[in-house]
Amino acid sequence: MKKDASGRIHFKIVFVGASPSGKTTALKWIHQNVEGYNKGGFTSVDDPNGFTLYFDYTTLMSDSNVIFDVYTVAGQKRHKHQRNVVLKGTDGIIFVVDSSRKMMPDNKFSADEIREYVNNKLDSKLPMVIMLNKRDAPDSLTKKAILAELELVKYPVYETIAIKGIGIKNAFTSLAREILSQNLHEIEDKKRMAS
Repeated sequence: MKKDASGRIHFKIVFVGASPSGKTTALKWIHQNVEGYNKGGFTSVDDPNGFTLYFDYTTLMSDSNVIFDVYTVAGQKRHKHQRNVVLKGTDGIIFVVDSSRKMMPDNKFSADEIREYVNNKLDSKLPMVIMLNKRDAPDSLTKKAILAELELVKYPVYETIAIKGIGIKNAFTSLAREILSQNLHEIEDKKRMAS
């Protein structure tokens, strides 16, 4: 959480996961379809094939004092440095998991990297939700099997199909509410001072 020069509170949310698990598709769907937020532009830094090269970014303003700065990160293993740069100062993570059996090694790599990056803060400080994406894939594993393999059984889980928008809003809203809940006292203090 940080405050800008106008005193507005910014929360940073980052979509993390293997390439191509659906991070950019999910964020684009939110930007194009979810109502109730004032939205900024949509920035993508991608390669000629459409894969995220560095990040995607947009802002979502829930009220005049609260802004969500929302990013995705490149999922390819070689982009670890870029992921670490984008993850700095994050207030919440949406871990996007490709449900396909063939993607489990890449999903496991991403889960291990998230744990390494946040240095076990997931247990108490940093909110995270899991999007089990591509639930319509013919080789999709069961929810239980995926979570057991990734050793992530304590977090809210949403089964999603990003290209159709299924479950995307619920996952994002859940994380946004958790972030706001954890920081409610500071938000209320800011509103009182503005009155």
